[in-house]
This record gives sequence, C-alpha cells and structure tokens, in this order.
Amino acid sequence: MTEQAPPLEGAPLIQPSSTDHPLYDSIVEACRSVYDPEIPVNIYDLGLVYTVEIDSENAVRIIMTLTAPGCPVAGEMPGWVAGAVEPLPGVKQVDVELTWDPPWGMDMMSDEARLELGFM
Repeated sequence: MTEQAPPLEGAPLIQPSSTDHPLYDSIVEACRSVYDPEIPVNIYDLGLVYTVEIDSENAVRIIMTLTAPGCPVAGEMPGWVAGAVEPLPGVKQVDVELTWDPPWGMDMMSDEARLELGFM
C-alpha cells in the first residue's frame, strides 16, 4: 500500500472552476436559482458550490457541499442543482458531487449573503 503524499503547501483545497468557459456565467446563475430550504440565500452565494468544471464537450461537473453533513436535504440538493443546470442551452450533461472537504464555514458566504442574513 502506497502512502499518499501530503498536499503541497499553498495548494488550493478547492479545485478551480472553468471560469473562462462561455457557459460558466449561465451555470452560476442557474446555481443561484437553488436555495437551501433552511436559509433564505441561494446556494452559490452561501458558498456551497466549490467547483464548476466544464469540459470541451460541455459536460458539467459541479462539486458542492452542504452547510452540515446532517442537512435534511442532502439526498435531494444535488438533484435540484442538476435540474437547474441541465436545461441550459449548450450543456451536454451535469454531474453533481457532494464533498465535505473542506467543510463549509460561514466565511465562504458572499458579502451579499452575509448582508442578507444580518452578519454585516
């Protein structure tokens, strides 16, 4: 059994998104249409969407988390996200993966989300 090397110092914990892809902005907007039922802020501004990866054939892979592992909608949220993104023109397919690493924290929220929730 080989040991995995520790992550490189300064390496990002979250895989970078395909921000330069023409579909990126519309996918982000679609993610903003999905809300955590317990918090009146969309999942993108809450910081729950970690990575939006779009390949050369427009297949989309979204890596996201939830506010807590015991979130009551853990089984449903990935389907809601896929359902919001899949109908977009040009999107071939959508895979949504849940991760708990790194764990979500309130520091991942956008300024808009903090303001809306009264944290600013």
